Amino acid sequence: MTDRHTKSRIDWVSESCRLLAQIEAEFARTKPFQDLTIGTGIHLEPKTAVLLRTLHSGGARIVATGNLNSTQPETVRYLLEHGVEVTAEQTIDHEVHDLSLNQIIAEQPDLLLDNGGDLFAVYAESPYPGLIGGTEETTSGRMRLEPMRAELQRPILVINDSPIKQFAENRHAVGQSMFESYMRVTNRSTNGKRVTVFGYGACGRGVAACFRNAHSVVSVVDADPVKALEAHLDGFSTPLRPDAIRSADVIVTETGAVNVIAAGDIEHFKDGVILMNGGHFPTEIAVGDLTDSAMVVRRDQFEELEIESLRLKDGRAVHIVSGGHMANLAGPRPLGNSIESMDLGFALQARCLEYIAQGRATKADCVVPVPNAIDADIANAYLALNR
Repeated sequence: MTDRHTKSRIDWVSESCRLLAQIEAEFARTKPFQDLTIGTGIHLEPKTAVLLRTLHSGGARIVATGNLNSTQPETVRYLLEHGVEVTAEQTIDHEVHDLSLNQIIAEQPDLLLDNGGDLFAVYAESPYPGLIGGTEETTSGRMRLEPMRAELQRPILVINDSPIKQFAENRHAVGQSMFESYMRVTNRSTNGKRVTVFGYGACGRGVAACFRNAHSVVSVVDADPVKALEAHLDGFSTPLRPDAIRSADVIVTETGAVNVIAAGDIEHFKDGVILMNGGHFPTEIAVGDLTDSAMVVRRDQFEELEIESLRLKDGRAVHIVSGGHMANLAGPRPLGNSIESMDLGFALQARCLEYIAQGRATKADCVVPVPNAIDADIANAYLALNR
């Protein structure tokens, strides 16, 4: 009789992260983080668990917290079982989240792995001499940290500025996962739906392409006229902002900016419009301003779906997915980006932290892109696995 073993979703992810498996085996031998503490503030979900386990295998003590509304309890349990110290819970409470960030910095980590600039911002308020440097995952974090270079004075490599991260994770994977999340959360069709995408960076390009491939009519709005022109030449309509909002059955924000959709837009919303955010921070859709608007007479919460519906005085409905948090990492059974894309992105994280731990970066490398040599190394390794 054949033995039968029950495995978890994290086991499936782990077996699928082939690049990280190679790096984990190497790190177990070379121990690049021996006697170092790495503090992390990143979405705690199965793919992240494999990354943190990989860093731990390299000799690091890991002290970890998560991001708002994306911490998955089964991932926390797995990490604790594998020697990672976790201070995180699934929360949308900023005070609770800020407390966990301060607890990480209180441990005075040697390296930081940040997502959105949260940890580096706390460090800047309470600096300590032992910080070597670290990494930042996102465009939102890079925008936040660039004005702080004089305060930080440490090497910080921005993973999102790697071309690999831009096309593999942002364009392809974010596009796929936002489309998948729309289908999973709403269970509504895309055929013939009018979709407006705010932002035509790599993430916005991916979202627009995926919805168009699913037979939606897609419009793009970008404040940068060059990006708007690119969207036009890629075959998307680029109407003026009020017209793009009026026509939309679905609005997706992918900008990294604040208050992209706000209370002033309520008058333009089509009845039944669905609002989804794919940016890191839950500020692209000004949910508080929308819900507090004098035009709102009732709020209905579809708890199993994490959809809140605002009923307006004139009878229209506005549906907000996951309270404006990242729709692909919130809501019911959040899956995030594809395993392969995160394997690439997290391989970049591991190699960049190794690079900094080895003293190969200087304070002049403060909030700068991933070195070209690391991009080439990761690309060659992935291609070798897939030939």
